Amino acid sequence: MKRTAEQLIRSDILEMPAYKVADASGYIKLDAMENPFRLPEALRTELGQRLSEVAVNRYPDPAGGGLKPLLAASFGIPAEAGILLGNGSDELITLITQTLASPGARVMALEPSFVMYRLNALFARVGYIGVPLAADFSLDLPATLAALETYQPAVFFLSYPNNPTGNRFARADVEAIIEAASGLVVVDEAYTAFADDSLMALAGKVDNLLVLRTLSKIGLAGIRLGYAASTPVWIDALDKVRPPYNVNVLTQETARFMLEHRAVLDSQAATLRNERTRMAARLAAFAGLKVWPSEANFITVRVSDGPGLFAFLKQAGILVKSLHGMHPLLANCLRITIGAPDENDAVLAALTAYFD
Repeated sequence: MKRTAEQLIRSDILEMPAYKVADASGYIKLDAMENPFRLPEALRTELGQRLSEVAVNRYPDPAGGGLKPLLAASFGIPAEAGILLGNGSDELITLITQTLASPGARVMALEPSFVMYRLNALFARVGYIGVPLAADFSLDLPATLAALETYQPAVFFLSYPNNPTGNRFARADVEAIIEAASGLVVVDEAYTAFADDSLMALAGKVDNLLVLRTLSKIGLAGIRLGYAASTPVWIDALDKVRPPYNVNVLTQETARFMLEHRAVLDSQAATLRNERTRMAARLAAFAGLKVWPSEANFITVRVSDGPGLFAFLKQAGILVKSLHGMHPLLANCLRITIGAPDENDAVLAALTAYFD
Protein backbone atom coordinates (compact mmCIF):
# COMPACT_ATOMS: atom_id res chain seq x y z
CA MET A 1 0.00 0.00 0.00
CA LYS A 2 1.31 3.41 -0.90
CA ARG A 3 2.20 5.68 1.97
CA THR A 4 1.13 9.32 2.08
CA ALA A 5 3.56 12.22 2.10
CA GLU A 6 2.66 12.83 5.74
CA GLN A 7 3.70 9.27 6.57
CA LEU A 8 7.01 9.57 4.75
CA ILE A 9 8.14 13.06 5.77
CA ARG A 10 9.99 13.27 9.06
CA SER A 11 7.62 14.21 11.86
CA ASP A 12 9.87 17.02 13.11
CA ILE A 13 9.90 18.55 9.61
CA LEU A 14 6.12 18.31 9.35
CA GLU A 15 5.68 20.06 12.67
CA MET A 16 8.11 22.94 12.13
CA PRO A 17 7.12 26.20 10.40
CA ALA A 18 8.74 27.17 7.12
CA TYR A 19 11.30 29.97 7.05
CA LYS A 20 9.14 32.95 6.11
CA VAL A 21 10.29 35.85 3.96
CA ALA A 22 7.89 38.78 4.15
CA ASP A 23 6.42 40.24 0.96
CA ALA A 24 8.01 43.68 0.72
CA SER A 25 6.09 44.88 -2.33
CA GLY A 26 5.20 48.54 -1.91
CA TYR A 27 7.20 48.99 1.31
CA ILE A 28 10.42 50.71 2.25
CA LYS A 29 12.31 47.45 2.74
CA LEU A 30 14.37 47.52 5.92
CA ASP A 31 13.89 43.97 7.17
CA ALA A 32 16.68 41.92 5.58
CA MET A 33 20.04 43.70 6.12
CA GLU A 34 20.43 44.48 2.42
CA ASN A 35 22.47 47.28 0.91
CA PRO A 36 19.80 49.73 -0.37
CA PHE A 37 21.92 51.16 -3.19
CA ARG A 38 21.85 49.89 -6.76
CA LEU A 39 24.97 50.01 -8.87
CA PRO A 40 25.60 53.21 -10.85
CA GLU A 41 24.00 53.08 -14.30
CA ALA A 42 27.31 52.92 -16.13
CA LEU A 43 28.39 49.89 -14.11
CA ARG A 44 25.04 48.19 -14.66
CA THR A 45 25.48 48.62 -18.39
CA GLU A 46 29.03 47.29 -18.31
CA LEU A 47 28.01 44.35 -16.13
CA GLY A 48 25.20 43.51 -18.52
CA GLN A 49 27.66 43.41 -21.39
CA ARG A 50 29.99 41.15 -19.41
CA LEU A 51 27.20 38.76 -18.49
CA SER A 52 26.00 38.60 -22.09
CA GLU A 53 29.29 36.88 -22.95
CA VAL A 54 28.98 34.18 -20.29
CA ALA A 55 28.51 30.66 -21.62
CA VAL A 56 25.28 29.82 -19.83
CA ASN A 57 25.09 26.56 -21.80
CA ARG A 58 28.11 25.24 -19.90
CA TYR A 59 28.44 24.14 -16.31
CA PRO A 60 30.33 26.57 -14.08
CA ASP A 61 33.95 26.05 -13.13
CA PRO A 62 33.67 24.02 -9.89
CA ALA A 63 36.84 25.68 -8.62
CA GLY A 64 35.28 29.12 -8.83
CA GLY A 65 36.62 30.45 -12.08
CA GLY A 66 39.54 32.31 -10.56
CA LEU A 67 37.46 33.89 -7.80
CA LYS A 68 39.45 32.47 -4.90
CA PRO A 69 42.70 34.40 -5.50
CA LEU A 70 40.65 37.54 -6.20
CA LEU A 71 38.82 37.16 -2.89
CA ALA A 72 42.09 36.50 -1.08
CA ALA A 73 43.66 39.65 -2.51
CA SER A 74 40.57 41.80 -1.93
CA PHE A 75 39.78 40.74 1.61
CA GLY A 76 43.13 39.89 3.17
CA ILE A 77 42.79 36.11 3.35
CA PRO A 78 46.15 34.69 4.51
CA ALA A 79 48.19 32.61 2.08
CA GLU A 80 48.07 29.68 4.52
CA ALA A 81 44.27 29.45 4.27
CA GLY A 82 42.25 27.34 1.89
CA ILE A 83 39.08 28.90 0.47
CA LEU A 84 35.70 27.34 -0.24
CA LEU A 85 32.89 29.04 -2.15
CA GLY A 86 29.22 28.58 -1.41
CA ASN A 87 25.76 29.53 -2.62
CA GLY A 88 25.66 32.21 0.06
CA SER A 89 27.09 31.58 3.50
CA ASP A 90 23.87 29.64 4.24
CA GLU A 91 25.07 26.76 2.08
CA LEU A 92 28.45 26.77 3.79
CA ILE A 93 26.77 26.49 7.20
CA THR A 94 24.89 23.48 5.84
CA LEU A 95 28.07 21.88 4.46
CA ILE A 96 29.89 22.36 7.76
CA THR A 97 27.05 20.77 9.71
CA GLN A 98 26.74 17.86 7.28
CA THR A 99 30.48 17.20 7.32
CA LEU A 100 30.52 17.00 11.13
CA ALA A 101 27.22 15.14 11.58
CA SER A 102 28.61 11.93 13.02
CA PRO A 103 26.63 9.94 15.63
CA GLY A 104 26.60 11.78 18.95
CA ALA A 105 27.97 15.02 17.48
CA ARG A 106 26.71 18.33 18.82
CA VAL A 107 26.39 21.82 17.36
CA MET A 108 26.68 24.77 19.72
CA ALA A 109 25.84 28.45 19.23
CA LEU A 110 25.06 31.49 21.29
CA GLU A 111 21.43 32.56 21.57
CA PRO A 112 19.86 34.62 20.27
CA SER A 113 21.84 34.41 17.06
CA PHE A 114 21.41 33.36 13.43
CA VAL A 115 18.58 30.83 13.35
CA MET A 116 20.20 28.71 10.61
CA TYR A 117 22.80 27.36 13.04
CA ARG A 118 20.07 25.63 15.02
CA LEU A 119 17.99 24.65 11.99
CA ASN A 120 20.93 22.97 10.27
CA ALA A 121 21.58 20.92 13.39
CA LEU A 122 17.94 19.84 13.31
CA PHE A 123 18.08 18.96 9.60
CA ALA A 124 21.29 16.96 10.06
CA ARG A 125 19.86 15.23 13.16
CA VAL A 126 22.69 16.22 15.43
CA GLY A 127 22.34 17.58 18.94
CA TYR A 128 22.06 21.32 19.41
CA ILE A 129 23.15 23.34 22.45
CA GLY A 130 22.21 27.00 22.71
CA VAL A 131 24.15 29.11 25.21
CA PRO A 132 22.14 32.19 26.26
CA LEU A 133 23.66 35.63 26.03
CA ALA A 134 23.41 37.98 28.98
CA ALA A 135 20.37 40.26 29.24
CA ASP A 136 22.34 43.07 27.53
CA PHE A 137 23.24 40.70 24.65
CA SER A 138 26.85 40.43 25.78
CA LEU A 139 28.65 37.11 25.78
CA ASP A 140 28.61 35.25 29.11
CA LEU A 141 32.13 33.85 28.86
CA PRO A 142 32.13 31.68 32.03
CA ALA A 143 28.84 30.05 31.01
CA THR A 144 30.09 29.54 27.46
CA LEU A 145 33.37 27.97 28.54
CA ALA A 146 31.49 25.72 30.96
CA ALA A 147 29.14 24.59 28.16
CA LEU A 148 32.12 23.87 25.90
CA GLU A 149 33.67 21.72 28.62
CA THR A 150 30.43 19.87 29.33
CA TYR A 151 29.14 19.21 25.82
CA GLN A 152 32.33 19.13 23.69
CA PRO A 153 30.57 20.25 20.49
CA ALA A 154 31.95 19.27 17.11
CA VAL A 155 31.35 22.84 15.93
CA PHE A 156 30.66 26.16 17.64
CA PHE A 157 29.04 28.84 15.47
CA LEU A 158 29.72 32.41 16.55
CA SER A 159 28.37 35.44 14.69
CA TYR A 160 30.85 38.35 14.83
CA PRO A 161 29.10 40.85 14.97
CA ASN A 162 26.02 39.04 16.13
CA ASN A 163 22.76 38.79 14.20
CA PRO A 164 20.09 39.78 15.24
CA THR A 165 21.47 41.90 18.09
CA GLY A 166 24.13 43.86 16.16
CA ASN A 167 26.78 43.90 18.86
CA ARG A 168 30.30 42.54 18.43
CA PHE A 169 31.60 40.42 21.28
CA ALA A 170 34.96 41.21 22.86
CA ARG A 171 37.73 39.78 20.71
CA ALA A 172 39.51 38.38 23.79
CA ASP A 173 36.36 36.39 24.64
CA VAL A 174 36.17 34.97 21.12
CA GLU A 175 39.83 34.00 21.23
CA ALA A 176 39.23 32.32 24.60
CA ILE A 177 36.44 30.25 23.03
CA ILE A 178 38.68 29.21 20.13
CA GLU A 179 41.41 28.22 22.60
CA ALA A 180 39.03 26.26 24.83
CA ALA A 181 37.02 24.49 22.10
CA SER A 182 37.94 20.91 21.28
CA GLY A 183 36.07 21.16 17.98
CA LEU A 184 35.81 23.60 15.08
CA VAL A 185 34.90 27.23 15.80
CA VAL A 186 33.16 29.01 12.93
CA VAL A 187 33.40 32.78 13.23
CA ASP A 188 30.65 34.13 10.98
CA GLU A 189 31.71 37.56 9.74
CA ALA A 190 28.73 38.31 7.52
CA TYR A 191 28.75 41.97 8.63
CA THR A 192 32.49 42.54 8.53
CA ALA A 193 32.18 45.54 6.18
CA PHE A 194 30.47 47.42 9.00
CA ALA A 195 32.56 46.14 11.93
CA ASP A 196 35.74 47.35 13.60
CA ASP A 197 37.46 43.98 13.92
CA SER A 198 37.95 40.69 12.10
CA LEU A 199 39.62 37.36 12.76
CA MET A 200 40.41 36.75 9.10
CA ALA A 201 44.15 37.26 9.70
CA LEU A 202 44.08 34.05 11.79
CA ALA A 203 42.42 31.91 9.10
CA GLY A 204 44.68 29.05 8.07
CA LYS A 205 46.94 29.67 11.05
CA VAL A 206 44.71 28.39 13.89
CA ASP A 207 43.83 24.73 13.42
CA ASN A 208 40.25 24.83 14.73
CA LEU A 209 39.17 28.19 13.26
CA LEU A 210 37.06 28.75 10.15
CA VAL A 211 36.11 32.29 9.13
CA LEU A 212 32.86 32.55 7.21
CA ARG A 213 31.83 35.52 5.06
CA THR A 214 29.34 36.58 2.42
CA LEU A 215 29.12 39.25 -0.27
CA SER A 216 25.41 39.73 0.44
CA LYS A 217 25.63 42.60 2.91
CA ILE A 218 27.87 44.80 0.76
CA GLY A 219 25.42 45.04 -2.11
CA LEU A 220 25.48 41.62 -3.81
CA ALA A 221 22.71 39.76 -1.97
CA GLY A 222 21.13 38.75 -5.26
CA ILE A 223 24.09 36.75 -6.53
CA ARG A 224 24.32 34.51 -3.43
CA LEU A 225 28.06 34.12 -2.89
CA GLY A 226 29.67 33.15 0.40
CA TYR A 227 33.19 32.03 1.17
CA ALA A 228 34.96 30.20 3.96
CA ALA A 229 38.64 30.41 4.90
CA SER A 230 40.39 27.86 7.09
CA THR A 231 43.25 25.39 7.19
CA PRO A 232 43.45 23.19 4.08
CA VAL A 233 42.39 20.06 5.98
CA TRP A 234 39.02 21.62 6.86
CA ILE A 235 38.49 23.12 3.41
CA ASP A 236 39.40 19.88 1.66
CA ALA A 237 36.90 17.93 3.78
CA LEU A 238 34.10 20.46 3.20
CA ASP A 239 34.86 20.44 -0.52
CA LYS A 240 34.01 16.72 -0.63
CA VAL A 241 30.48 17.51 0.60
CA ARG A 242 29.98 20.53 -1.66
CA PRO A 243 27.77 20.01 -4.74
CA PRO A 244 30.12 20.18 -7.75
CA TYR A 245 28.45 23.16 -9.47
CA ASN A 246 27.12 25.10 -6.49
CA VAL A 247 28.17 28.59 -7.67
CA ASN A 248 26.63 29.42 -11.03
CA VAL A 249 28.37 31.11 -13.95
CA LEU A 250 26.49 34.41 -13.62
CA THR A 251 27.39 34.65 -9.94
CA GLN A 252 31.04 33.92 -10.69
CA GLU A 253 31.25 36.55 -13.43
CA THR A 254 29.34 39.17 -11.42
CA ALA A 255 31.63 38.64 -8.44
CA ARG A 256 34.74 38.96 -10.61
CA PHE A 257 33.37 42.15 -12.14
CA MET A 258 32.45 43.70 -8.80
CA LEU A 259 35.82 42.89 -7.23
CA GLU A 260 37.31 44.94 -10.06
CA HIS A 261 35.04 47.78 -8.93
CA ARG A 262 35.22 47.18 -5.21
CA ALA A 263 35.67 50.90 -4.50
CA VAL A 264 31.98 51.41 -5.34
CA LEU A 265 30.91 48.83 -2.74
CA ASP A 266 33.34 50.24 -0.18
CA SER A 267 31.92 53.73 -0.69
CA GLN A 268 28.39 52.45 -0.20
CA ALA A 269 29.42 50.64 2.98
CA ALA A 270 31.02 53.83 4.30
CA THR A 271 27.79 55.71 3.66
CA LEU A 272 25.83 53.06 5.55
CA ARG A 273 28.24 53.23 8.49
CA ASN A 274 27.73 56.99 8.65
CA GLU A 275 23.98 56.53 8.44
CA ARG A 276 24.14 53.95 11.24
CA THR A 277 25.89 56.49 13.47
CA ARG A 278 23.25 59.11 12.65
CA MET A 279 20.37 56.70 13.17
CA ALA A 280 21.73 55.40 16.47
CA ALA A 281 21.92 58.94 17.87
CA ARG A 282 18.45 59.87 16.60
CA LEU A 283 16.86 56.64 17.81
CA ALA A 284 18.39 57.04 21.26
CA ALA A 285 16.62 60.40 21.55
CA PHE A 286 13.21 58.69 21.65
CA ALA A 287 12.43 58.14 25.33
CA GLY A 288 10.43 55.00 24.57
CA LEU A 289 13.22 53.18 22.72
CA LYS A 290 16.06 51.09 24.07
CA VAL A 291 18.83 51.11 21.45
CA TRP A 292 21.69 48.60 21.39
CA PRO A 293 25.12 49.43 19.96
CA SER A 294 25.68 47.91 16.55
CA GLU A 295 28.64 47.06 14.33
CA ALA A 296 26.38 45.64 11.63
CA ASN A 297 24.21 47.31 8.99
CA PHE A 298 21.18 47.29 11.27
CA ILE A 299 20.17 48.51 14.70
CA THR A 300 18.14 46.50 17.20
CA VAL A 301 15.74 48.37 19.48
CA ARG A 302 13.22 47.51 22.18
CA VAL A 303 9.94 49.28 22.87
CA SER A 304 7.16 48.52 25.36
CA ASP A 305 4.95 47.12 22.58
CA GLY A 306 7.17 45.69 19.86
CA PRO A 307 4.40 44.09 17.79
CA GLY A 308 2.41 47.31 18.00
CA LEU A 309 5.30 49.42 16.70
CA PHE A 310 5.97 46.87 13.97
CA ALA A 311 2.36 47.15 12.82
CA PHE A 312 2.48 50.96 13.00
CA LEU A 313 5.60 51.13 10.84
CA LYS A 314 4.11 48.69 8.35
CA GLN A 315 0.99 50.82 8.13
CA ALA A 316 3.31 53.75 7.40
CA GLY A 317 4.82 51.79 4.50
CA ILE A 318 8.00 50.67 6.30
CA LEU A 319 8.89 47.01 6.70
CA VAL A 320 11.32 46.15 9.51
CA LYS A 321 11.96 42.82 11.25
CA SER A 322 9.96 41.94 14.33
CA LEU A 323 12.11 39.83 16.67
CA HIS A 324 9.38 39.41 19.25
CA GLY A 325 8.77 35.74 19.99
CA MET A 326 12.02 34.50 18.44
CA HIS A 327 13.78 34.23 21.81
CA PRO A 328 12.89 35.41 25.35
CA LEU A 329 15.75 37.93 25.30
CA LEU A 330 14.25 39.51 22.16
CA ALA A 331 10.84 40.31 23.65
CA ASN A 332 9.42 43.50 22.10
CA CYS A 333 12.52 43.99 19.93
CA LEU A 334 12.68 45.20 16.34
CA ARG A 335 15.63 45.03 13.96
CA ILE A 336 15.89 48.04 11.65
CA THR A 337 18.16 47.71 8.62
CA ILE A 338 20.12 50.85 7.80
CA GLY A 339 18.74 52.16 4.53
CA ALA A 340 19.45 55.05 2.23
CA PRO A 341 19.27 58.49 3.92
CA ASP A 342 15.71 59.19 2.72
CA GLU A 343 14.55 55.77 3.91
CA ASN A 344 16.08 56.37 7.33
CA ASP A 345 14.42 59.77 7.46
CA ALA A 346 11.08 58.05 6.81
CA VAL A 347 11.69 55.75 9.79
CA LEU A 348 12.50 58.70 12.04
CA ALA A 349 9.41 60.58 10.89
CA ALA A 350 7.21 57.56 11.57
CA LEU A 351 8.74 57.08 15.02
CA THR A 352 8.16 60.75 15.81
CA ALA A 353 4.49 60.28 14.96
CA TYR A 354 4.32 57.08 17.02
CA PHE A 355 5.80 58.55 20.19
CA ASP A 356 4.02 61.93 20.01
